[in-house]
Amino acid sequence: MNQRVMITAGGSGIGLVIAKSFIGNGAKVHICDVSERALADVAANYPQIAATHLNVTDEKAVRRWFDDAMSDLNGLDVLINNAGTKGPTGYVEDLKLDEWNACLSVCLDAQFLCARSAAPIMKSQRSGSIINMSSNAGLYGYGLRTPYAAAKWAVIGFTKSLAVELGPYDVRANAICPGSVEGARVEEVARAEAASRGISIEAVHHEYLQGQSIKRFVQPQEVADMCLFLASPASKMVTGQAIAVDGHTETFHIGN
Repeated sequence: MNQRVMITAGGSGIGLVIAKSFIGNGAKVHICDVSERALADVAANYPQIAATHLNVTDEKAVRRWFDDAMSDLNGLDVLINNAGTKGPTGYVEDLKLDEWNACLSVCLDAQFLCARSAAPIMKSQRSGSIINMSSNAGLYGYGLRTPYAAAKWAVIGFTKSLAVELGPYDVRANAICPGSVEGARVEEVARAEAASRGISIEAVHHEYLQGQSIKRFVQPQEVADMCLFLASPASKMVTGQAIAVDGHTETFHIGN
């Protein structure tokens, strides 16, 4: 591949699986993450991945990260806006404004900050692929998770608008909408929802899966594989799309 790739929240979970997949395909990868422990693990186990400690909601820090990465990569072929947060769980009347703002800041504002820095680089090259992580919560209403759903819907609108702006320069922008991805994050979300609704975590798991055609959790590698496709020449006419990786969600439960 020989691609130059930047990935937010690449120190663990889906982000690290994505980073390892690109490394395995010959790419040069620069990640950032807010967790110093995760970055220390990456440095110890994957020294070929360049890594920066960064809060993606910090405008000045994001600009510095891009400056440093450009010195390292000398260009940018792929930006993957992977950073996100689950946000608060609860009925809308019980949520606080600072909780709402914190969720949108990580899930949406950070994507704007990174895309804003990536766009002129890719436009000058007349090539590039921006991949924004949305969710199938950006395709359906999601009771008890209104800030998260609002942010993920907004990511799709942002992505489609980027595709319009960048298309004349042969730069593409797409959103991936994962379903429930196996791992610590989905367990954390399920526990919070179970507690909020007074039901078991097993019942929440059942609800997550019963609305899918393929009734299992998504594997992180399956999200990484979609990233590889959207970064590859095989998708050179794919832009402005919101692509679900969720086993086909037929219905989305509303927590009551």
